[in-house]
Amino acid sequence: MNVIKNQLKERIIISDIYNKVPNTVWPVIEAKKILKKLNNKLPEKGYVLFATGYGPSGLPHIGTFGEVVRTTMVMKALEEISNFPTKLMCISDDMDGMRKIPDNIPNPEYYVKYMGLPLTSIPDPFGTTKSFAHNMNNRLCKFLDRFNFSYDFISSSESYQNGLFNDGILSVMRNHDKIMNIMLPTLRSERRSNYSPFMPICPRTGRVLQVPIIKFDLDNGTITYNDPDNNECVTVSALNGGCKLQWKVDFGMRWSLLDVDFEMYGKDHLVNGKIYSEICSALGKIPPHQMFYELFLDKDGQKISKSKGNGLTIDEWLECAPQETLSFFMYGSPQRAKKLYPEIISKYVDEYLVYLKNYCEFKFNDDYSNNNVANKTKNQIDQISNPIHYIVKEISPVFPKELENINYDLLVNLATVCQTNESEIVWSYIKKDINKKLDQVDKIINEIIIGAINYSKKYIRNKQNFRDPSDTEIIAINKLYNSLNNINKDLTIIKKEDKKQILQNILYNVAIECNIEVKEWFKILYEILLGQSTGPRLGSFIDIYGIDKFLNLIEKKIKIT
Repeated sequence: MNVIKNQLKERIIISDIYNKVPNTVWPVIEAKKILKKLNNKLPEKGYVLFATGYGPSGLPHIGTFGEVVRTTMVMKALEEISNFPTKLMCISDDMDGMRKIPDNIPNPEYYVKYMGLPLTSIPDPFGTTKSFAHNMNNRLCKFLDRFNFSYDFISSSESYQNGLFNDGILSVMRNHDKIMNIMLPTLRSERRSNYSPFMPICPRTGRVLQVPIIKFDLDNGTITYNDPDNNECVTVSALNGGCKLQWKVDFGMRWSLLDVDFEMYGKDHLVNGKIYSEICSALGKIPPHQMFYELFLDKDGQKISKSKGNGLTIDEWLECAPQETLSFFMYGSPQRAKKLYPEIISKYVDEYLVYLKNYCEFKFNDDYSNNNVANKTKNQIDQISNPIHYIVKEISPVFPKELENINYDLLVNLATVCQTNESEIVWSYIKKDINKKLDQVDKIINEIIIGAINYSKKYIRNKQNFRDPSDTEIIAINKLYNSLNNINKDLTIIKKEDKKQILQNILYNVAIECNIEVKEWFKILYEILLGQSTGPRLGSFIDIYGIDKFLNLIEKKIKIT
């Protein structure tokens, strides 16, 4: 009994904590909205169902990842707030007819004859699976498995064909007038005259037909239409794969039939969210809580397009940084448009490390002496307000102070200056003063180092543009050389944590002595020594790279006097 009472007491504390998190912690905000819609009761099915959709006409992409990972963040928040079980369902719209031939498949001209056929009825252009859709569905599942998502995969084609959607189709028939009243006002006048929620699969050609329906028979589950090729009157079963629903009606039907509690979609679906909800309601169910996310933009603010190849792909990001940093990118303000291009990787890796360090401090701060409930509560609020809480499942309780000044730009520049592709070489600079075991943080930093090397190879080394110094700049760099050379021996007896600031001060002092604006001074050093217009905090870089090696770098560029 005492155990139960303690659990109840702890549950009350947890609820209170989640009510105090800032509004910026959107997974908690969305989870609370779901619970409100559920009247804080577990659904009769015994779990809260989260749904995501996938169009298998193309490869899974960074938007697919964003939708799923953001959904799992809301799931985690809801599980912690309510202790309700959750499920994630990924639905592939693979019964859609092919409307456009992808330009990235072999022999695209061969596929003209398959236009209008369901994607599951089109041969796999890569020859590895049963159909085009099966190939893309397999890629989706491998994609999701790669990131260790726990999910149930549902194929629309299989669901139509095996009868799972039969009750939904019959419900659409029963509520046909309500659905038409919802849909017709949203259509152009020429479309209204021949619109029907039912799209028969032609028994003669196998194509998905968009034709007027002459009548439907609820008792027998059939629909009747005129064949557009020969004008013959055809009656087919609407069940067991004999037809599919128009996509907006299909959306609402799935919500109703499967009792979906939450679905997230891109802003391009936002205008239709009201329609999906009205259809779900017309079919007798409460529509799920919904959330939209903004789409991604390239460096110039243009919408990212797979055909244009602008922006940044998921593989390009993961080549340069760990998966957790991409999840961190997805966490921030999902309803604001985000630019996605290589140069932003550095920003998000560095911010991720800052939040990771803070989270380690929150999560493993056990100093609750004297029953200081207020401090414990604040610590827990800080913990669940940190994005890391919704990204990383298990982390080390230690974030070594020696790594606090490590940042992505510094690692990229180390890899660039050393012209190395070996992580051990970059590690050797970082580890020279670290004598403790780094465990999981070691793994994370190692992944970031490997990514920084890849970034250096792909985006920096082939774009380096070294310039010759002016006479004034030669004088200033000579002053820097002599100042660093003079203090080099003295730094061996100075505490490590003071070295970086001393070196940074030397850089500042030379700029002041030579009457060079500080920002311009660093740009001069970057361009002459590193071959780029931006770079790391040089005090930290010189300390880690080594003063002697930095002096050698200067010697290669100017004559020392």
